[in-house]
Amino acid sequence: MTTATRTARHPSTLATLWRSTVGKKAVMAVTGLAMLLYLVAHMLGNLKVFFGPDDINGYAAWLRTIGQPFLGHEWFLWIARAGLLAAVVLHGVSAYQLSRRDLAARPSRYVHKRRRASYATRTMRWGGVILALFIVWHILDLTTLTVNPGTDHGQTYQNIVASFGRWYVDVFYVVAMLAVGLHIRHGFWSAAQTLGANNARRDRALKLVANGLALVLTAGFLSVPVAVMTGVVK
Repeated sequence: MTTATRTARHPSTLATLWRSTVGKKAVMAVTGLAMLLYLVAHMLGNLKVFFGPDDINGYAAWLRTIGQPFLGHEWFLWIARAGLLAAVVLHGVSAYQLSRRDLAARPSRYVHKRRRASYATRTMRWGGVILALFIVWHILDLTTLTVNPGTDHGQTYQNIVASFGRWYVDVFYVVAMLAVGLHIRHGFWSAAQTLGANNARRDRALKLVANGLALVLTAGFLSVPVAVMTGVVK
């Protein structure tokens, strides 16, 4: 028997885990927590806009030099972006496949029609779609500056002011950040359940943490466009 035949008959542990429902939920939990850590760091970086152009422009320039001289210019940013992209893709694919399995396991022929998904599940699904669209826009707006004309890669402060000086960008951003908050609120609790962190004693504390994280991150991200709209940052 060849090695290829044995491998085909005995898939690796990782492949077996990925194919299982428990494995997909674990992937969602781990990637979700990784993205949560990124959001916390990203929000704290965004708040530097309140300290003026020099502060946030200097911070943006520093991000491009992390790891030097071992890493090249902007290598750290590209490594972080690749890791974040992998997390987003794995999270989205796992969510989609779990949703398909849920639908397949619950036949549609009910005597009385009823909603198959709970409020939390529907929020996570639609919130995920909104966030996926927002990520694409956000990259084009403030990373590549493709849809933010008249800006410069070295002027982060001015780019933010230019972006949030457009009302339709503000509306899209507010909707997306509210979706982020709801996604974090439900996702943190789901991840805790999947990873076995919850129990009768810790349930209340975990719910408070989930609500607190959702509130703080939503308020932190929204504070920037609100500051631009009201003239606090200009």
